[in-house]
Order: sequence, then structure tokens, then C-alpha cells
Amino acid sequence: MNNFHIVDDINSDSIQIEVMKKGYGRGLLEAGKMYPNVVAASSDVVASTGTDAFSTAFPDRFIEVGIAEQNLVAVGSGLAAMGKIPYVAAYAAFSPGRNWEQIKTTICINNRPVKIISTHVGISDAPDGATHQMLEDVALMRVLPNMTVIAPCDSLEAYRATIAVAGYDKPVYMRIARDDTATITTDNTPFEIGKAYVYREGSDITIISTGRMTYRALQAAEKLKADNINAEVVHVPTIKPLDEQTILKSVRKTGLVVTAEEGQAKGGLGGAIAELLAVDHPVRMCIVGVNDRFGESGSPEELFKELGLTMNNIVLSCHSLLQKK
Repeated sequence: MNNFHIVDDINSDSIQIEVMKKGYGRGLLEAGKMYPNVVAASSDVVASTGTDAFSTAFPDRFIEVGIAEQNLVAVGSGLAAMGKIPYVAAYAAFSPGRNWEQIKTTICINNRPVKIISTHVGISDAPDGATHQMLEDVALMRVLPNMTVIAPCDSLEAYRATIAVAGYDKPVYMRIARDDTATITTDNTPFEIGKAYVYREGSDITIISTGRMTYRALQAAEKLKADNINAEVVHVPTIKPLDEQTILKSVRKTGLVVTAEEGQAKGGLGGAIAELLAVDHPVRMCIVGVNDRFGESGSPEELFKELGLTMNNIVLSCHSLLQKK
């Protein structure tokens, strides 16, 4: 195993594949065993969000609110006010897509430690098209005071994050993809709320990624190596609050930054990094993300190509910045 506690060969054909909701489901079940005041609620998508294992094991600690996402988060806030640790799960298109006001007024203003779990994020709900592809959620949630924003890179990290937030006394938003995701972390990979991790050391350019784009960032670094470019890859599972120390240390070393995320290029991880660097260490940077457009129907891989979210898009962005340097 390498020193970064991730898989040894990022391009291996034998890399494990698993949907993130399974990691969340295992983590929720474990959190329920650890904390008797953990409860869960769903908006009629208990199986689709991975909440079914918990609801089966703890039926008296599960609430089905039906297709009512605004009520879902309000119920979660009320449960938190009574000392519970509520996990409320729904599709991201509707939570926070439909209930952002209720998240703001009932959870964030009151600083209730509700865990908002949103699945089918980014383009992972590929066949259902633009209406169900939530690309704006990071921008929506990171502007809310008191809110923590987490984007796991695979099912194992989703498992660890789900357990970690149970003992975290603040509101949390966690985004989870719908479709199969490469498992790049291991049982020994660390996760701590508010921490970023250097998954690959380098000196020429820093690639800062979050969620499923970290897999592609690591692949891009491997391809850049063939061109004698030594890229450092920093994985940011907690988009808010940012691990400013780790990010600035890397950027001060390399002097160039490419960010990568499965969402709108404006307002998400790239925007957060740009805000940080503009104040503390201005450098040239490029944001790989969805460029001010909506998604469309297709397969996930078709949409990654159509929306410019591939490993090659990261590689080309790195080459462009290095040429300008």
C-alpha cells in the first residue's frame, strides 16, 4: 500500500466499484448502533437513498414523511431541537433544490445539527436529464451560515463521513452520487471533518478535487507524469469549512492550480478556492466544472464528456496553465 492510504494502482481494471449510498447506508446503521439518539427520515425514497438498512434495524427511529422535502427538513430540525441526531435523506434535485428556504430558516438560523443527505447529485442521475441533475447544490449550501458541506469521493469515504457527522454538533450537507463509483480509498484512509488530504505529492502544479472527480484527478496526474509533469493531487472532502492550511501549503509549492468538481464551475469548490487564493496567495488557476449550462439525458460517461468533466479535461487545463507560466 502507498503512503497516502489509497489504492496502489488508480488505473487498475480490478478497482472495486460500488454506489455511494451503500457506504452511507452502512455508516448510518453503524451510527445508529453507536448513538441511541440517531434517527432517520426519508421523503419516500428510503431504498434509493440507502436508508433502508437503518429503517429495518430501527423501525421505531425512522420516519417516512412522504414526498414532502420541505416538511422533511423541518421535521429534522424539530427532532434536533429535542436532542435527536437526525439524518434526512432525499434526492438532491429536491433537497436542497426544493427546500432551501426551510433549510435556511429551520436548520441554519437555529444552528440545528441536522444531517442533510442528498443523493443523485451532479450528473449521476444521467438518464433523467436536466431537471434531476443537481449541479448547483454546493453553491447553494456553502453560502449558508453554520452549514458544513461534505462531498465523499467513494462509498468507503461516505461510510466514514456518515459516522463522523453523528458526533458533530452542526448542520451538515453531504452529497452522494447515484451510479457506480470507483473505490479509491481503503479501510486505512483517514477522514476528518474540515481536513483536506494530499493523495499524490508533486511540485509542478496542484490539482484540487472533490467528490468523484478526485478519481479523475488522480488519473490525470498519472497521464501528466508521462509528459514529465509532476502534479500534486489534493482531495477536499470537506468543501466548507476549507482546510486552508493544507491547500495553501500545496499552492505555495507549485504556484499553479486546477480545481475539479462535478457541479457548476461557478460557486462551488473552484469558487471557494479562488476566494481563498485571491486573499492569501494569488496564482493562476483553472476550474474544471460545468460551464454555466444545464445537463441533459444520456449515460454518465457520455455526460462527463459532453460537460467537460473527464480526466483529459483536467490534463488539458494543466497543460494550458503550465504553458502560460
